[in-house]
Amino acid sequence: MSQPRVVMYTTAVCPYCIRAKQLLAARGVTRIEEIRIDEDPEQRQIMMERTGRRTVPQIYIGDTHVGGCDDLYALDAAGGLMPLLSA
Repeated sequence: MSQPRVVMYTTAVCPYCIRAKQLLAARGVTRIEEIRIDEDPEQRQIMMERTGRRTVPQIYIGDTHVGGCDDLYALDAAGGLMPLLSA
C-alpha cells in the first residue's frame, strides 16, 4: 500500500520544520515533498493563499491541510495521524 503524498512548505532554518519531519519519519513517512518558500517568493504567496497562514511548516497529507508543527503533534497525540497516513 502506498502512502498518501506528503507536502511541506519549509524554509532552510526552521526548527519546527525539522521537528515535523522527524515525527513524520518516526511514523513511517519515507518521502516528503518540500516546497522551500525562502528560495521561491511565489511559493510563499501560494502557501498563504492555500492555507491562510504565514508560518512554516505548513503540512499537507493527501488533500488534507494538517497545519503546522504543533497541529501535527496534536493530531498525532489525538490518534489521528496514522489513519491519515494510511488512507
